[in-house]
Amino acid sequence: MGGQAKGKKKGKPKRKDINPNLDPRFVGVSPQERMKLRAHEKAKKKSAEKYSVLQLLEKTEECMDSFDFEMARLFCQRALDVESSNLQALDMQGHICSELGDTEKAKEISLMQLSPDVGHSKYMYLGQINTGQESVDFYTKGIQVLLSALEKQAQTTQAEAAAAAPADEDAELPTAKDVCVAYCSVAEVYLTDLCMEEGAGDKCKELIERALQYHHDNPEALQLMASYLFSTERNQEGKEYLLKSVGLWLPAQEESAASSNTDEDMQNEIPPYESRVTTAKLLLESEEFEVAVDVLEGLLEEDDEVVQVWYLSGWVCYLQLEKAKELQEREGREVTEEETEEWKALQEVARSYLTNAKKLYIKLRCDDQPMSEHVEQLLGDLGGELEGEEEDPFLDEDYEPCSEEEEDVAEAPMEH
Repeated sequence: MGGQAKGKKKGKPKRKDINPNLDPRFVGVSPQERMKLRAHEKAKKKSAEKYSVLQLLEKTEECMDSFDFEMARLFCQRALDVESSNLQALDMQGHICSELGDTEKAKEISLMQLSPDVGHSKYMYLGQINTGQESVDFYTKGIQVLLSALEKQAQTTQAEAAAAAPADEDAELPTAKDVCVAYCSVAEVYLTDLCMEEGAGDKCKELIERALQYHHDNPEALQLMASYLFSTERNQEGKEYLLKSVGLWLPAQEESAASSNTDEDMQNEIPPYESRVTTAKLLLESEEFEVAVDVLEGLLEEDDEVVQVWYLSGWVCYLQLEKAKELQEREGREVTEEETEEWKALQEVARSYLTNAKKLYIKLRCDDQPMSEHVEQLLGDLGGELEGEEEDPFLDEDYEPCSEEEEDVAEAPMEH
């Protein structure tokens, strides 16, 4: 403890001044600190008597699921007070600290020497909160732990697994999909932070190929391969991987949106929101406008408070309009009445989406100047904002900004 006399004493301790009945932990501690320690011990004892570690971790998980990370930290700490070496509790505490922005504490927890070769998730957290080579090192260690755990699982017979189940029912059981996701995480670093490093492209491709070996139809791995191929100007190959990826989860998104289905298995088929925003960008880049519209409509149905999704929705309509006009000019014919109506509809829809993007941008106080300028440019080309339109419910004066995670998506820089 920071207040102990060890750092203050210049000579040897005077044992005759120490109360023989005093707890050694309280030696040299101020009365105020001593009171805090005793209160902590009392709370720890009360928790141990009233709740089991399992119950405390269940409460921790409930709070995490509802994004109440402050309360989750309290329950998790109580669990560690009772059983300080509980690996699940340590992993959960590392995740909670990273969610609360306490990266130093997350590092401290995850780098504890306690069972460094057990539990891969702490290394995944550290990989997420770091950048560059340091991120790669943490992810690589996590992959080593994962592969070791998978090997041990493969060597365990069903009978042995059944016999051990009661003791290990809360243990972290890795899957091939976990390995796939971990390899993708390293590949993304080489596609972004370390893209200028010598041989970064080859390393990125190799890592994605390894990911697909463990989970050949993983949508995010396929999409990452598409991103890599686009970055190397192999656009046709990239488009094939991208469409294969989207085809694996888009039907589930459409079914979920149509029926408000919250079935867990169906939801697990759908990549995270941020990943699907990236999907929409890649679809625009590859001129797969109709599929992009389907993806963006699903995103708006799921969450209509993300500026970038409104912006992309307006942009794809604008691009569809431009493509239709180019086709007509290339064919050297007169514009048909049907085309005129279709173009007018596309123009109005694009203006509507972009007008909402601009309003929400202001409400959320976003800070993405390139996106804001592009919205203004597109609106200028389309005839300006829509005036006198009934305001959307989420754009009223009582609107409260979305969560930090959603703001990160809204403020992610755009390429155009």
